[in-house]
Amino acid sequence: MTTPTAPRLGTALARLLVLAAALLGVLLAGAAPASAHAALTGSDPQDGAVVATAPKEVGLTFSEQVAMSPDSIRVLDPSGRRADTGEIIDLCSGAVVKYGVALRAGLPDGTYTVAWQTVSADSHPIAGAFTFSIGAPSATSVALPEQAAGGGVVGALYGIARYLSYAGFAVLVGGGAFVLLCWPRGAGVRPVQQTVVRGWLTLTGATLVMLLLRGPYTGSGKLADVFDLGGLQAVLQTKTGAALTSRLLLLGAAALFVAVLFGAYARRTDPKERKDLAFGLGLGGTVVAAGIAGTWALAEHASTGIQPGIAMPVDILHLLAVATWLGGLTTLLVALYRAPSVERAAVERFSRVAFVSVAVLVATGIYQSWRQVGSWSALTGTRYGQLLLVKIGLMAVLVGIAWISRRWTRRLAERAPTLPEPESGSEPEAEGAEKDLEDEGLENEGLADEAPDDEDAGDDRPADADADGEDAPEEIDPERAAQLARQRAAVATARRKKARDADPERTGLRRSVLTEAAVAVVLLAVTTVLTSTEPGRTEEEAARTGGTTAGSTAVPDRPVDFRLPFDTGGVDGKGVVRLSLDPGRTGANALHLFVERPNGKPLDVPEIKVNLTLEEKGVGPLPVAPDRIQTGHWSASGVQLPLPGEWRIQVTVRTSEIDQTTIEKNVKIG
Repeated sequence: MTTPTAPRLGTALARLLVLAAALLGVLLAGAAPASAHAALTGSDPQDGAVVATAPKEVGLTFSEQVAMSPDSIRVLDPSGRRADTGEIIDLCSGAVVKYGVALRAGLPDGTYTVAWQTVSADSHPIAGAFTFSIGAPSATSVALPEQAAGGGVVGALYGIARYLSYAGFAVLVGGGAFVLLCWPRGAGVRPVQQTVVRGWLTLTGATLVMLLLRGPYTGSGKLADVFDLGGLQAVLQTKTGAALTSRLLLLGAAALFVAVLFGAYARRTDPKERKDLAFGLGLGGTVVAAGIAGTWALAEHASTGIQPGIAMPVDILHLLAVATWLGGLTTLLVALYRAPSVERAAVERFSRVAFVSVAVLVATGIYQSWRQVGSWSALTGTRYGQLLLVKIGLMAVLVGIAWISRRWTRRLAERAPTLPEPESGSEPEAEGAEKDLEDEGLENEGLADEAPDDEDAGDDRPADADADGEDAPEEIDPERAAQLARQRAAVATARRKKARDADPERTGLRRSVLTEAAVAVVLLAVTTVLTSTEPGRTEEEAARTGGTTAGSTAVPDRPVDFRLPFDTGGVDGKGVVRLSLDPGRTGANALHLFVERPNGKPLDVPEIKVNLTLEEKGVGPLPVAPDRIQTGHWSASGVQLPLPGEWRIQVTVRTSEIDQTTIEKNVKIG
C-alpha cells in the first residue's frame, strides 16, 4: 500500500508521477560528465603497439581510483612466463590515476600479454587484458581465462548473498517500523515476531557469507579460497571489508532492539510506559537502521563519482524508504494471513506510512538516476539505463497495485463485517489454545471440523453421572478436560476465521497485498543487479572520451586514446571504435583504429574513414584513409597535424552497402 485515505488520491498520484518525470527529464538533459565506476582509459604501451625496444615498465591509466595488489598487473612473455618484477609503481599525478609494473631487463622480441585485475572504488572487481609487441609481433601461448572478474560460482554466490542482505534489511527494518508505527499490538503476535527475527538472521548470515566470499570474489575466483585466513585478513583492511564488519557490529545492536521490541515492549500494559518505550525504540531503531544502510552507501556507488557528500545521505534515505515500504508490506501480508485479527486502523496507518515512503523513493530515485545515468542516450543505450527502465516500470506496476490495495482498505473501513463476539476472557484462552495446537502439529481448521459443537461438548459427561443430570467433577479425567477445552477454543477460532474470510473486502485486500509482495520480490532482484552494474553515465563517458579525468585535453607527448560508440542501424551495426593517435602532438602521428562489437570482440567492417579539422585555424578537413591490418584493426602512418589546438576527429564507419554513420570527438593537441 502506498497511499493514505485522502480522497481523489488517483489524481494526486498522477500529478506526482508527471512532476517526477518532468524533473527527471530536466536533470538528464543538463547532466554533466562524471565518473563513478573505474574503467581502463589508456595504457603505455598501448594495445596492439609495436615498440622497437623493451620499455622499462608498463603503465595503466584508470578513470577513478582503484585498489592495487602485487598481482594486479601481470606481464606475460610469448611462452606464458612472468616478464615483470611484481613491483607495482604508483604513477598517479594530480587527477590522473595511473599505476604501472616494472619489467625485467633483457626481454626478447615478441608479443607480450598484459593481464590486469583490480577493485574499483565502488567495490566492484574489474579486469582485462591487452597485448603489445617488442621488435615484431609473434605467436603467443598465453591463454587468458574467459571468466569475467567477479563471475563463476563465487560470483553467483556473492550475488545471491547481496540479494538476501537487501531482503533481510528490508524485512528487519520494515517489520520493526510496521509494529511501532502501525500495529503496536503486533509486537505480541508470534508470526510477526518470527518474520522480523528471520529478517535479522538473513541479513546477518548474508553479511558473513559476503565477508568470506569477498577475497575470492575480487581475486582468484576459486571457492576453496573462502577458507584462506590470509585473504580474509586482507579483505578486512579494505573499504568493503570495513563496511561489512561495521554492519555485523550494528546488527548486534539491532538484535538488542528486536529483543526489547518483542519482550519488554510487548509486555507493557501501562500506556505511558509503553509510549515512552516506543519513543526510545523508534529513535534508537532509526539510528541503527541508518547506520546499517550507511554500510552500503560508504562502500558502493554512492561513495564515488560526483557529489558523494550528497549522494551518500540520499542513498541512506532511499534504502530506509525501500525497507519501510517493502518490509512493512511483507509484515502486513504475514499479519493478514496468519494473525487472527489485524485491526483496520493498522492497515490504514500503514497506507499513510507507505505513501510517505514512496514520495521519498521518488525524490531520491530522481537524484540517483541523474547521478548514475546522466543522459537520455545512457538511459536507453547502456545496460544500467535499461535495467533502470525495468525498475521504473516495476515501480509503476507496484504503485498501481498499491492503489487497488488502498481502495480495498477504504472499503474495509466503510463496511465493518459482523464477527461473532467472543465471550469475556475467551480471546486469550483461544489464542493460547491455538498456540498449543500449533505445537502439537494440528491445524485449527481440521480440528474444528472434528470438534463437537458447543452444545455437544457441553453434553459430553462421564458415564457414571447422576441420574438427575449433575456431573461428578471429581471423576472427570484432567487430560480429557484439557482436550475438550482445546476443541472448544479451536471451534471458536475456526468460526472467527470463517467469518473473517467471508468478508470480501478483507479477502480482496489479502490478494492485492500478496500481488504487491510478489512484484516487490522481482523489484528487489533488479535493484540488486543494478548495484553491481557499471553506471550508465560512466559507461557512456568512457566510451565517448576514454574516461580520462582531463576531459578532451591530451597529455603532452602521450598517445591520444579514446573510444567512440556507434550505431548504423543495420545488422551488426552497433559497436565501439577505439582510436589511438601516437605520439599525440604536432607533426607526424601513427593512427590506429580498432572496431569492436559491444561484447569487446573484433568487428570486421567494409570501410572506415577519418577526417581531421582544426576550425579555429581554418585547417581541414584533412582526410585519412587507414589500411585494414586484420579483422577489426585499421591503421595509417604519417598522419600530419601541422598546428596545435583543439582538433575535431570525425570517424565514418560503414557496416553494409547502405548503413553508415559518422561519430566525432574533439581533442587538444599540444
